[in-house]
Amino acid sequence: MAFTLRSVKVPPNSASLEEARHRVFDFFRSACRSIPTIMDIYNLDDVASISQLRSTIAAEIRKNSHITNPKVIDMLLFKAMEELNNITEHAKQRHHIIGQYVVGRQGLVQDLGTKDQGISNFLKKFYNSNYI
Repeated sequence: MAFTLRSVKVPPNSASLEEARHRVFDFFRSACRSIPTIMDIYNLDDVASISQLRSTIAAEIRKNSHITNPKVIDMLLFKAMEELNNITEHAKQRHHIIGQYVVGRQGLVQDLGTKDQGISNFLKKFYNSNYI
């Protein structure tokens, strides 16, 4: 699978917004098709499901849905294809994938229910402000 993605190139410019949009959909399809291979390479079955990774990819694409310039869309698409290529060629380690795509930008969910019982309010505020 990794060698088939190597040959995929983004043309320098899309002629229109509609063409750039179709290229984004094609990229999303190819990324979703490579998810099972990525899960096997990085052994992600214990931390994420295929649907979770698919929704993470969709969320990353939707994050830039406000962009209407085809050149900017092509540039972002090129960066996304390079990222997918790096992942499928095992250029990243497992903790990189987990940190970026499983845990995400919101960080780890901390279970502070039982640990916080003996901590002062000052320390609780300190931990909340420094360890988001």
